[in-house]
This record gives sequence, structure tokens and C-alpha cells, in this order.
Amino acid sequence: MATSCNEKSVVADRNGEEFKVHVFSSASELLSNLQEKWSGKPKPYPAMYSSVFGGIILDPAMMVIPMDDHMVHRGHGVFDTAIVLDGYLYELDVHLDRFLRSASKARIDSPFPKSTLRSILVQLTAASNCRKGTLRYWLSAGPGDFLLSPAGCPSSAFYAVVIDEDFSQCKEGVKLEAEDVGAFASIWVDEEGYIAEGPNVNVAFITREKELVLPVFDKILSGCTALRLLQLAPKLVEQGRLKSVRTGNLTVEEAKESAEMMYVGSTLPLLPIIMWDEKPIGDGKVGELTMALSDLLWEDMVTGPETQRFPVPYL
Repeated sequence: MATSCNEKSVVADRNGEEFKVHVFSSASELLSNLQEKWSGKPKPYPAMYSSVFGGIILDPAMMVIPMDDHMVHRGHGVFDTAIVLDGYLYELDVHLDRFLRSASKARIDSPFPKSTLRSILVQLTAASNCRKGTLRYWLSAGPGDFLLSPAGCPSSAFYAVVIDEDFSQCKEGVKLEAEDVGAFASIWVDEEGYIAEGPNVNVAFITREKELVLPVFDKILSGCTALRLLQLAPKLVEQGRLKSVRTGNLTVEEAKESAEMMYVGSTLPLLPIIMWDEKPIGDGKVGELTMALSDLLWEDMVTGPETQRFPVPYL
């Protein structure tokens, strides 16, 4: 076997003899090469902030992070997001609060207080000149080495990127089909058999008794948009369209018997689900109450109070 491996190694070496790895002689040569790769291509990321660089970057060729950052090779980091819509940042403060709670649980100390993080994100969005898109940001244990422990990292790192992308209110329903490959339709079910959440989003149901039910947040993502939905939905109770709004436990069987179902998340903000494992939810059509809830969220994003929407001071 050793001889065979050696023979294969020789063949591989011979096949690779003509390939010579380029060695960049200077930083300017490297930068020129990176910029050439972006030449003539659309730039979906108009701006990035890096605490490692100490400022905002507008050249996509320079939107990089160090390989020895522990978020890269150990996954030791947390992230969050915010929506940019019509020149406003939606629910930035509640997302930042959750972001810092996540960092604390991950034992990552922010290099800046919340007020500075907020100021950076606002200035970054302004510099991007993006009026509609998403703002994504990360706290990392930071660069320093390739060891397991972050003890050798001199400081944590903060990164943020503005993504220029179009999105609109979701009015079409989607299907969830995954049982045939051994999954529960992209829905996480906890160890007690109760519905938990979707892929990085919350899930909500309208029961046949017209109750809006979201799984309790004890073990799952405490979604900012889901929490806002719970604040807005009582308007439909006042109108007599919903019976009640609550959080509670639902089994898979109970969930599949619901009249309406939806994903709830920042970038959706609400996505109707009309079929699960080839079986319709309710009548298999986008529900009236689902769209009424969607309208409430979308209206809040577009014309909501100052507590929810912050105007970006574009240059």
C-alpha cells in the first residue's frame, strides 16, 4: 500500500509540475488583482465596517477579515441583522440589544459600548447610500491565533456589511416538503415533541378557533419581528377578526391541523406557508388573517413610529 500511495504521489506531482503558484511581491499588486476581479461586476455590498481596519470600506476588494479570526476557524462569533427600508433602519435598537445579549452568552466582550455600535451602523448605512436592503453585523472573539481558546486574541472584533437588495411584502404561499428526506419540513421540534422554530426564523399559526399562537421563546430564538408581531396583532382582536394572541406549546399534529401557518423573520417579515409535507395547511391557500398580520407588519416597517424606525442621515 505504501508503494501505491507513493506512486500516486509521483503522478500527482508530475501532473502539477506546470502549475506555479504566484507570489505577490507587494500589497499594491495584490490589491490590483483583487480589484480586477470586481471590475465591471455589480457591487451588492456598497459598504463594510471593520474594527480591525478601524473604519468604513467602500471598495469590495478590501471587504475581508483575517484568517486567524476565531469566527473564521472556530465559529466563535455572533451576528444579527436589521432592515433598511426607504432610508430608515427598522428595529435597530431591539436587534442591537439581542445582539449584545448573544455576545454575552458567547463570552465575547464588545470592543465598543452599544451607543458606539449604533453610531457605527448608522454611519455605515449613510456611507453606503443604500435606501433598501439589509444591514448585517458580527461580533467575533477576534483575530490572534489558530488555537481553540480565544485567550490569545488581543481584542474582539466588530464587522458590519450593508447589502443592497430588493424585497417586498410576501403575498404568495410556499410549500414545506421534507419528511421524505428524514426532516420535519425545516421545522425544529424540541425534545418534548413541541414545535420550536424554522430555519433562523420564528413560526406562527392561526388555529381553527382563530387564535394566533407562537411557540414559547424559552428554548428558541426570541425573534424581534415575532415579538413585534405579538405587539401589533391585538389590533385584529379589537376588530373581532382574531379571538386571541398568545404563545404556547403546539405538537406537530396540532400545528398541521392549524388553519393558517407562517414564518416570521426580519427579512421576510412574514411568509405564508400553504402546504406541509404534501398536505395543505387549512384550505391550501394564503389565509386572510395571515395577510392581515402581514399588512400590520409591513405598515409598521413603512410608516411605523419613531421608536421602530430611525431615519438614516445620508450624506
